Amino acid sequence: MCKIPVAAVVGPTASGKTALSVELALRLNGEIISADSMQVYRHMDIATAKPAEAEKKGVPHYLMDFLEPSEEFSVARFCELAKPLIADIHGRGRLPIIAGGTGLYVDSLLGNVSFTESDTDSALRSGLQQELEEKGLDAMLEQIRGFDPDSAERLSAGRNPKRILRCIEVYRATGMTQTQLNIAQTALPSPYHAVKIGLTAANRDFLYGRINRRVDIMLENGLLDEARAFYGAQNGATSAAAIGYKELLPYLRGELPLDECVENLKRATRRYAKRQLTWFRRDPEIHWFEIDRMSFDEILGSALLLLKDL
Repeated sequence: MCKIPVAAVVGPTASGKTALSVELALRLNGEIISADSMQVYRHMDIATAKPAEAEKKGVPHYLMDFLEPSEEFSVARFCELAKPLIADIHGRGRLPIIAGGTGLYVDSLLGNVSFTESDTDSALRSGLQQELEEKGLDAMLEQIRGFDPDSAERLSAGRNPKRILRCIEVYRATGMTQTQLNIAQTALPSPYHAVKIGLTAANRDFLYGRINRRVDIMLENGLLDEARAFYGAQNGATSAAAIGYKELLPYLRGELPLDECVENLKRATRRYAKRQLTWFRRDPEIHWFEIDRMSFDEILGSALLLLKDL
């Protein structure tokens, strides 16, 4: 079977993925599928650094700005939507480009992970429900923190009891985290021939400086008003996990001064970038380019060489 050629542009927040993916698309007759778990939501433009139309330069973008924040979204749903898009883009003689920083989405899509739910133990589920009622959500989140700190941080934002119990249930039943189980459930070889371009920085402080400046620009562009509107509406657990709103909530409530909340937002974004880098660096197939040691044009030229045979 001939595999479908796919380019992927990955890396931490504020590393320049949007600009690079757009320029690659313009030169390689490509179209972009966003792999960002928060840019799928409407009205969340500033906090998620959603590219403006001018930044897209006429390149079609998919899986962006199509859900209401009250709707839930998942990696399984992402793959379900992205696979036919890849087939359609390829079928029209164009290059599918996956661009984004949600590593689980990229790996699951390109690795052809199956998301069939494993059989559940009703006794285990009932026991966990009773444990939740007796100990509360915080105690259950603390359990998750012991075996899957990243999931604990993500779940603590939405505090969705069903998702929290499911996380513990999977781990107790299989000995694996949900992410590990998803990867282990890959049933078929990938139908894609993917070339992965990664953006990073040799000096972590260089990337952190870009993140801090981006937050300042977001505030200048109206992030506070966007956060007020977000908390004034009914929103789901997935969208509530977005960095950029919850860090400003204490200011909106009159509990903390703005400068302290802004620093908390910058710190949360830097920590998120660090987790993104940790995730992507596990993939030996990624070709890395350092944004503090190469100019944009140099990175673009090198990436085009890597992708020339796709």
